[in-house]
Amino acid sequence: MPESRRSHLPQLPDADHFRSLEWIEKANAPVLAIGKDYGSGLKVPPHSHSRTQLWWARHGVVLVHTPGGRWMIPPGHALLIPAGTEHSAEMVSDVRMHSIYISADASPADRPLVLEITALVASLIDALVGAESEESSERREQLIMDLLLAEIPRLAERPLGLPFPQNHRLASLCRQFLKAPSATATIDEWADRMGISRRSFTRLFRQETGISFVTWRQQACIFGSLPRIADGEPIIAVALDAGYENVAAFTTMFRRMLGAPPSLYLRGQSG
Repeated sequence: MPESRRSHLPQLPDADHFRSLEWIEKANAPVLAIGKDYGSGLKVPPHSHSRTQLWWARHGVVLVHTPGGRWMIPPGHALLIPAGTEHSAEMVSDVRMHSIYISADASPADRPLVLEITALVASLIDALVGAESEESSERREQLIMDLLLAEIPRLAERPLGLPFPQNHRLASLCRQFLKAPSATATIDEWADRMGISRRSFTRLFRQETGISFVTWRQQACIFGSLPRIADGEPIIAVALDAGYENVAAFTTMFRRMLGAPPSLYLRGQSG
């Protein structure tokens, strides 16, 4: 196989993590593929790449932080991280990750995107990561890379990115909310906690996040439910804890955002 195109790296301390980043920066191959296993709770320190990264959660759930937001990667999904974007990560559960690194020109994304991985793309990534002992011709790998680069723009985007405000007081409220999301939280409650009028709050929230408070709240509730669903918690418990009156209301919002009901969504991805 061509040198430096794929590698299996164990769970690494910071020093080894940054050595792997150096390897990525020095490699000449047009597409790099890396497989890693992370333990639950492990945190990856802030860093960036000169290449665009497609970070696929083969199994498990990952929370990625960027200066402009937080991004949830559930099983069967990948986060497209544009070249030069500083990011850190936290493993919500045990995670098996496959990453693809490609030139910025080959994937000119201007913001992080959570993409749903198709069976075809999953097979292509698996083929590139492969086993170290696997024999593969340069011609075959080039064909796989070419098809993968053609398929990435076709992947469906999912709203699992949560814009985060820069305003210190508003960001503090958002962080507290993510610890216990509630579909019943109101604009008036948040405005009162900040000591400003409802009108000033709605204007500030949209300026800081680019979306309305209601839209952000809906996304945050689903965002916060994914790790619990991935852990196998009953959907009714997750729905009621999030402030939904019943499972049907929660399922409707979940389906609207992610294209499938929670009972099938993560089960299907893990399969």
